[in-house]
Amino acid sequence: MITIKEERILIKPQDITPTSEKFKVLGTMNPGATRMPNGDIVLYVRIIEKLINTKDSESYYSPRCSGEKKCIIKIDRFPKNEVVDSSDIDFSFKDGTKRLTFISYLQRVVLDKTGFNVKSIKRENTFRGISEDGELGIEDPRITKIGKKYIMTYVGLSREGNISTSCAVSDDCLRWKRKGIIFREQNKDVVIFPEKIKGMYAAFNRPEGNFSFTPPHILISYSKDLEYWGKQKTLHLSQNKRSWDYSRVGAGPPPLKTKRGWLFIYHGVIEHRSHKKRKIAFMEKVQDIFGKNHPKKVGNISIYSAGAALLKLNDPSKVIARTSRPIIIPIKKHERGTFENKNVYFPTGIVEDINEEDLLIFAGAGDTYTTVKKVSLKDIFDELRPMK
Repeated sequence: MITIKEERILIKPQDITPTSEKFKVLGTMNPGATRMPNGDIVLYVRIIEKLINTKDSESYYSPRCSGEKKCIIKIDRFPKNEVVDSSDIDFSFKDGTKRLTFISYLQRVVLDKTGFNVKSIKRENTFRGISEDGELGIEDPRITKIGKKYIMTYVGLSREGNISTSCAVSDDCLRWKRKGIIFREQNKDVVIFPEKIKGMYAAFNRPEGNFSFTPPHILISYSKDLEYWGKQKTLHLSQNKRSWDYSRVGAGPPPLKTKRGWLFIYHGVIEHRSHKKRKIAFMEKVQDIFGKNHPKKVGNISIYSAGAALLKLNDPSKVIARTSRPIIIPIKKHERGTFENKNVYFPTGIVEDINEEDLLIFAGAGDTYTTVKKVSLKDIFDELRPMK
């Protein structure tokens, strides 16, 4: 791990006013981040709002956005006899499909130049789903600035597109023009590079599937117009089954251009599902990776941590070096098991500090909070090891 120079919880669920009395805010997390020309930092934070009463003796309820140009919340009712399974966050039907008891949207938050103090949270400054884009929720934005243009990618949930990634562009990081779906189901963690590579936009993306011939990996795709993407290459990061990122990898914030290459912060996951014979082996692996800070309870558990890699400037599918261990792990109380059974540090935004020596990493913690950590750029480089 690297030394955290300074850190703070920036946004908590109680900081956000629910859309109406029918909802409760569960999570404020996974923010996109960028620094504005005046020096202030703008975040777009994912807000999770859950219906307070999701069922009665005869029905289950699920929210969605029904408006064509702006979100008009509609709460759909489903007879209880149509539901075969349910939890606090979703319910399933006989045909295998499901609906959620919560909905997500993005809230604009303005920070001061240091990135540690909130200047404003205005309820009207939200980016929500519409009937044709994220009707069941919008999640996990990343913001990239290319020239004077801000580009935001985000995950949209819908009955038609399931889980897909869309894109929006802006001149002021306030008014957004939606470009529509750019990576179709099921593709997440889409992050666009802050400059073109060989004349083309480049983006990390992570398709999900139930079957794989290779260890977890990330794809890099290219586009001339931000709409049609192709020429994919594979970015291999995970090394072996004992690695901290072997269960899943995904892009974190947009990569940072340095003289040595693209510095890429990403998240990796290690997972365990309850099984007595595997518990001892899993705990040995966790202790080896995380040391004394490892989680003490092991049932069904997922651990999301952050690592770093250095990529070739003119071909970012080539990994020059990577960290053999995570550089940031979820060791704080608010990063552990606060929403579902996860230990989560999930980086999604990065901004250079005003001292030009440190980085501010904005992340979701425990699937509940938005945090910022100040780290030394030199410390991250010191942790990188050449790829074999």
